[in-house]
Amino acid sequence: MISFLTFLVIVLGLITFGRIIRIFELSAELRGTDVNAVNGSDNKTNSLLLLIMGSAFVFMVFYLTYAMKDKMLPSSASEHGVEIDTLFAVNWYILFAAFFITHALLIYFAAKYYFKKEHKPVFFAHSTKLELIWTLIPAAVLSVIIVYGISKWNKIVAPAGDDVLVIELYAKQFDWTARYAGDDNELGKASFRLIDGSNPLGIEYTDPQSADDILVRNEFHLPVGKEVVFKFHSRDVIHSAYMPHFRAQMNCVPGMTTQFHFKPIKTTEEMRVETANDKFDYILLCNKICGASHFNMQMNIIVEDETSFRQWLGSKKTVAEELKAAAPAATVEVKTDSLAAPADSAKVHAVTADATKH
Repeated sequence: MISFLTFLVIVLGLITFGRIIRIFELSAELRGTDVNAVNGSDNKTNSLLLLIMGSAFVFMVFYLTYAMKDKMLPSSASEHGVEIDTLFAVNWYILFAAFFITHALLIYFAAKYYFKKEHKPVFFAHSTKLELIWTLIPAAVLSVIIVYGISKWNKIVAPAGDDVLVIELYAKQFDWTARYAGDDNELGKASFRLIDGSNPLGIEYTDPQSADDILVRNEFHLPVGKEVVFKFHSRDVIHSAYMPHFRAQMNCVPGMTTQFHFKPIKTTEEMRVETANDKFDYILLCNKICGASHFNMQMNIIVEDETSFRQWLGSKKTVAEELKAAAPAATVEVKTDSLAAPADSAKVHAVTADATKH
């Protein structure tokens, strides 16, 4: 009700303002004044108003940037992210300098050189010097930014070293699944042809490297100070794995593997102290609009010391252990279901046999 009343007051205020303007116009017409005529006094008034409002606009841009700085992301939690923040800062310094210079000149010249009948504008068709200035300087600045940015990007997409933790992040509408490579640090093979209700990632259970893989949902953990290689897959549409606090983002594309790597440098507890927020958690988001529940496609990330991470990972079941635990139930279901087809029965017993081997 309050919002409706506010809307009604605004509408009535606008109507009233319009009527007042119309009254002034009618009074001017009765005096024989041309309301569309613009004289020198009007131009001077508009010039002064432009100077005041333009200066206020530039001031408010800088003020709001300063006032809202605490609402921005905290300092980076990854090694390469510190350099990414530096790149962003350099970009902002350049943009603010260009913004201030161009707007200050625009407002000053528009206010100073308002229309006067006695003014004669100077016209020239070409200036090589001016064109060189506004072409070469921006080109040089952009070249430095691009080269610097590409060098930092290459650091996280180039091949990682040997001492790394390998994790697959599997995206589908509308959730994430993390698969750890296990003790052999090699992810087992997977194929979309194997995806079904009991195997959502399409893992090839007959691949020996799959046996020690570990699947986790809802949240995944990372050891601080350890290089982590992320391999991204998508089941259905293009998703985008976005970890804002680590300054990292990569598209997840159906039918192909994308990857990057980074090293976390702050634990979750350290970031909670830094942000003065005891409920802070790192987060994995989908940064591509992928459907109706896109907004809810997220997963918490916990960064902790190596010992705590190993204890947490050790408490999770491997793929082989999960299969072995599920095998008896699957076998009983086949025996008691008189409607099961022979092919389905053979498939379940094959999975049970593979799980027993592992």
